[in-house]
Amino acid sequence: MFTLSQIKTAYEKVQTGADFPIYIKDLIQLGIQGYNTMVSDGSVDYFGANEYSVSTEKKYDKLTIAPAANKERFIEFLVMHQDGQTDYFTFCKQAAQCGIAKWQIDIIEMECTYFDLLDNAVVIEKIPV
Repeated sequence: MFTLSQIKTAYEKVQTGADFPIYIKDLIQLGIQGYNTMVSDGSVDYFGANEYSVSTEKKYDKLTIAPAANKERFIEFLVMHQDGQTDYFTFCKQAAQCGIAKWQIDIIEMECTYFDLLDNAVVIEKIPV
């Protein structure tokens, strides 16, 4: 079973979105099958086999999520982040401005899905490895 301490160690290697594939590989090694990140406060729920899960505390003060998703603008911010142009908190603020309420990483399917406030999928992308 994985621990928050192990996840934190893996996360400390991530400086920008360009480091994300390395992070995913580390999570796979830990046995993590997926996780949900809440944009409003940065809390994350990680889950693995046999319904095992651990959750983090909030990472920052509450961000207001725009009521309507702006998919096109979000994709621009996402590409910038994946290119290493923004840090994690900047990306979270940009996601909130674009109406992204959470994202869900499915390590089994190697997909990341970004959702709006109504839990509608806004963007689904394959995770590069």
